[in-house]
Amino acid sequence: MGGRPAGPTSDTEAVVLTAALRLLLDEGPAALTAQRLFQVTGVSRTTIYRHWPTPGDVLAALIDVAPIPPGTPSGDLATDLHAEVDRLCDRLRDRPVAAFLQALVVAGAVELRHRYVGDLLAPFHEVLRAAGVPDDDREDGVAMIASPLLLDALLLDRTAARARAHRITDTFTGRLRQP
Repeated sequence: MGGRPAGPTSDTEAVVLTAALRLLLDEGPAALTAQRLFQVTGVSRTTIYRHWPTPGDVLAALIDVAPIPPGTPSGDLATDLHAEVDRLCDRLRDRPVAAFLQALVVAGAVELRHRYVGDLLAPFHEVLRAAGVPDDDREDGVAMIASPLLLDALLLDRTAARARAHRITDTFTGRLRQP
C-alpha cells in the first residue's frame, strides 16, 4: 500500500525553489509566501503549505539545495587557504549568495543565517583542521580571514577585498609557522 510521498517530487521542488530564489532576489524575503509562490509557479497552495509551511522553511530548503562543493586540497596550508579565499570571494560576488545572505539578515532568520554562514566557512575550517591547527587558532584564523569578506559583501555592499584577504591569510599562516 502506498501513501503520500514524504517530500515533493523533484520537479515540483525544482519549480518552487527556483521561483523562491527568484522572488527572494527580486522582491525580498517577504515574497516567500505560499500565495506568492502559487502565483508564480502554479503549484497548488496546499502542496506549498504541506512542504514549506513558512517562509523560513522555504529559506531552509534553499540552503539545503545549495551545498558548497569541496575544494581540492594541495596539502600546503597557505595555498589551500588562498584557494578558499578565492572561492568565497567568487561566491560573495555572485548575486544569489550575497543577496541570499542579505535576505536572511532582513528576514531575521538567525538560525538559518548561522547555518548558511557556517556552510560558507566550513571549507576554511576543514583546511585548518586537516593541517592540524588547534581549535582556538582555527577559530581565530577563520574569523581573521573571512570576517572582512563578509563585512564587505553584507554590510558595506561592496566587492569582497580578495587581495586584503590574501594578505591576512599570509599573516595568519606566518604566525602559525613562528615557534
